[in-house]
Amino acid sequence: MQKWALILGASSGFGGAISRKLAANGYNIFGVHLDRKATMHHVDTIKADIKAAGSEAVFFNINAADTRARKETIRIMEEIFSQTPGTVQVMVHSLAFGTLLPVVYNPGTGGVVHKSQMDMTLDVMAHSLIYWTQDVVGHKLMEEGGHIFCMTSSGGHTAWPNYGAVSAAKAAMEAHTRQIAFELAPKKIAANALRAGVTDTPALRKIPGNEQMIARALQVNPGGRLTTPDDVADAVLKLATMSTWMTGNVIGIDGGEDNAG
Repeated sequence: MQKWALILGASSGFGGAISRKLAANGYNIFGVHLDRKATMHHVDTIKADIKAAGSEAVFFNINAADTRARKETIRIMEEIFSQTPGTVQVMVHSLAFGTLLPVVYNPGTGGVVHKSQMDMTLDVMAHSLIYWTQDVVGHKLMEEGGHIFCMTSSGGHTAWPNYGAVSAAKAAMEAHTRQIAFELAPKKIAANALRAGVTDTPALRKIPGNEQMIARALQVNPGGRLTTPDDVADAVLKLATMSTWMTGNVIGIDGGEDNAG
């Protein structure tokens, strides 16, 4: 039976690095991403790297928070498994798309987050984890021994200018992970949140004040450097081989940065 990984947010940053790392270690990759023509060359490069590693790359350019798109992706995955038996051994939620605005008025900031923006941020960056888990497990694409990971950050328990909606999403993501771990423990499927340190990714560069975030991380991190996407990819590879008894945790992959800060 072929082993697969489902990477939500596979086209850059953490998702891209994890896709490459798992492919180099025998996983076929289902990649979910949302890219326009201008950034599709990144996707093509990742797919080429996966295939060069001898693995299959099946990518879906969709809005991962759209119900119809998710259902159609699940249908295609089922169809692939009906032709060649396989199982999703690893699912990674690494969706970074949210509103970066203050939650209350502050002169000169250009406005505050509205309900629709808050709802969208929580839906994409947190609640979609539940819906993908429901379908992947409910359709028996992942069974005993599977691992679910989601990307959180220190923003889940700290404040930063304009980061309120995303911070709320990270906190919700961690809560969802605990509940998923609790409910899937009888099925021997693990769920853990991965708290990466400050990492220079396209998502970070969209956060106002990211230069200060980088400078502060370099100052306080005991390792004297930023976290890299490969740090996280290495951890996912190793954690995916561990017992599903380790579940429901927020695991720091930050060189001790969160404790030092």
